[in-house]
Amino acid sequence: MGELPLDINIQEPRWDQSTFLGRARHFFTVTDPRNLLLSGAQLEASRNIVQNYRAGVVTPGLTEDQLWRAKYVYDSAFHPDTGEKVVLIGRMSAQVPMNMTITGCMLTFYRKTPTVVFWQWVNQSFNAVVNYSNRSGDAPITVGQLGTAYVSATTGAVATALGLKSLTKHLPPLVGRFVPFAAVAAANCINIPLMRQRELQVGIPVTDEEGQRLGHSVAAAKQGIFQVVISRICMAIPAMAIPPVIMDTLEKKDFLKRRPWLGAPLQVGLVGFCLVFATPLCCALFPQRSSLHVSRLEPELRARVREQNPSIEVVYYNKGL
Repeated sequence: MGELPLDINIQEPRWDQSTFLGRARHFFTVTDPRNLLLSGAQLEASRNIVQNYRAGVVTPGLTEDQLWRAKYVYDSAFHPDTGEKVVLIGRMSAQVPMNMTITGCMLTFYRKTPTVVFWQWVNQSFNAVVNYSNRSGDAPITVGQLGTAYVSATTGAVATALGLKSLTKHLPPLVGRFVPFAAVAAANCINIPLMRQRELQVGIPVTDEEGQRLGHSVAAAKQGIFQVVISRICMAIPAMAIPPVIMDTLEKKDFLKRRPWLGAPLQVGLVGFCLVFATPLCCALFPQRSSLHVSRLEPELRARVREQNPSIEVVYYNKGL
């Protein structure tokens, strides 16, 4: 068997990202929880394969499938812009196991104020790690900015949850089960923009079609953050809307009345089943490498781009996750 050619474009995902199906296949691979079980040595081996290939060096005996596997292992653990290794729970492969546990507990322990506060705090702490780990661009963010975003999002989520909890006291129990979703949706609208506020101040890198950096754009950052907020809220809908309806029905049955301890694990399992599909499918709503028309860039950057290359009509950027 001959040596692997060097013309395989591993800068891009394996599947066509202009279609929803292609993006879905890509994110089913990226969010695969089994990637969490890989050792540090396996991650480093994959990074070496990818970096060597990009430098024009093919690992002896490497097949195309092995190259793509190494690329996805590398992408699952290292930030695409900074190249730094992402903390374990901040990786997209941790989304399903972490969210199924946290969301399942939020939906189970929604009746008492202390448990509402605790699980909303846990959820926003986890979200803060994920949002920072999957930010777009390589601009640094200060500890003060991180703290402001974290406190604001946690306060917003807890206030929303407690406020809606008090409003739904006299409504049917099923309505109260949806309070955690409203809190999560509100917190996403606060947490993601604040955690990525540095991008809104200095912009994120935009490139041409070949990947050559053209400058930094705040307009691209705004569009990317908006897309991520929509994806995160949609991601939460199946996991936080379907299990409450099922559990409200099951808890009226004698089986669960005699075994109330089964409620929490059953809820977590239902949430996990929903998230296995919702996480990659909602990540796939928008292309990871999103585009923006040059006319929507800031005047200074737009003028510079048109001066350097008048034929460019569209620029590209990493929207983050």
